[in-house]
Amino acid sequence: MPDKYDAIVIGTGQAGPSLTRRLAAEGLKTAVIERKQYGGTCVNTGCTPTKTMVASARAAYMARRGADFGVVIDGSIHVDMKKVQARKDLIVNKSTQGIEKSLKSTDNVTAFDGLGRFVGDHTVRVGEHELEADRIFINVGARPLVPPLDGIEGVNFMTSSDIVGLDYVPEHLIIIGGSYTGLEFGQMFRRFGSKVTVVEKGPRLIAREDEDVSDAVREILENEGIEIRLDAECISTEQHGENIRVGVECASGGKELTGTDLLIATGRRPNTEDLGVDVAGIKIDRHGYIEVDDELRTSVPNVWALGDCNGRGAFTHTAYNDFEIVSANLFDNDRRRVSDRFVTYALYVDPPLGRVGMTESEVRAVGRPALVAKRAMSRIARAIEKDETQGFMKILVDAESKKILGASVLGVGGDEMIHLITDVMYADAPYTVIQRAVHIHPTVSELVPTALGELKPLE
Repeated sequence: MPDKYDAIVIGTGQAGPSLTRRLAAEGLKTAVIERKQYGGTCVNTGCTPTKTMVASARAAYMARRGADFGVVIDGSIHVDMKKVQARKDLIVNKSTQGIEKSLKSTDNVTAFDGLGRFVGDHTVRVGEHELEADRIFINVGARPLVPPLDGIEGVNFMTSSDIVGLDYVPEHLIIIGGSYTGLEFGQMFRRFGSKVTVVEKGPRLIAREDEDVSDAVREILENEGIEIRLDAECISTEQHGENIRVGVECASGGKELTGTDLLIATGRRPNTEDLGVDVAGIKIDRHGYIEVDDELRTSVPNVWALGDCNGRGAFTHTAYNDFEIVSANLFDNDRRRVSDRFVTYALYVDPPLGRVGMTESEVRAVGRPALVAKRAMSRIARAIEKDETQGFMKILVDAESKKILGASVLGVGGDEMIHLITDVMYADAPYTVIQRAVHIHPTVSELVPTALGELKPLE
């Protein structure tokens, strides 16, 4: 006979632990299942380790730039990757162990280590245990996608999950994939001391962004010595002794690259293929994402899907918001929906890109009358004082309602500045709320009101 619970949570990524604790606090006997690493991608191989390593890379970058600020450093500057890894591991392990300890010590919670798999619409098997519950919540996340590149089976490549554990500086790192993950690691390892080449099959980097944003990010990376190879339609790989050859067939430059290390950064895939969703009758789309409604219910009424596996957001913050939506609807008599939130995220190159809402391309595509403000970081006193003048901010406004439609802030503090705009969008307030606000001088954020005072019709 199955062990009976009131609720089962499969996976301990960003949504899982908080939901588990909330279910338990509501008096529900709850089982939580983790197949591998408590905390999921963000804590173990995503946000926490990468941003820790980005901080180390920036420290190396600023040390080399010391003379620009009148700071003279005698002797050579080099990166000790083993110390970088030790610092990263200390931070990651504290988070991972904290999550595991918290869940395993919470009243009303029983934690199971192993693969959770549906054997019915109310029943999940993990190891020798069979668990049954009226409510089941899926939070199994996603993992790096490795495309079927020619020759890839015989090549010693890395994914984003592997490279966060690298304890040496590659002589020449080739990165296949010119989007968010690839660019972040590219700049990071360039600053650690690697030669870096980014190979992208499309005509430009980060294709979902506006062309001016894409071009500016490319310029930032090339200014640091990163080689960018675009239009690489037929990518192939080959192990050549200790080195790796990558065929690119680009429109310009050589048709073959040779590097010492290879990172595949071409997207992610949901961890649903061994979940037994077919047995439970849970519908998935052609990419393997679990189909959910606006309140994150699956096609099976007693099952919900949260986080990366539902295809409704690929970020830690959207996963946590999934938890908030589910718990508010279940316990707070507060109807919340996925469609209530704005798309918002950051690209953690340096300087970072903060994004919210619609891009300029999307606004043009729908044909609505709009206004646009754009200001270069080189016109901002605080950025000049910090000698970080790369990038720009661009804000789009509905010409009729005066509501902000979206924004891109590429520049120093862009990942923080974007929240000024995000919060006003959630308040459903006109752009004049920010335009008339008095911000502190000297800051980068003080130029948001100034930029909004220069709105022009989007032609």
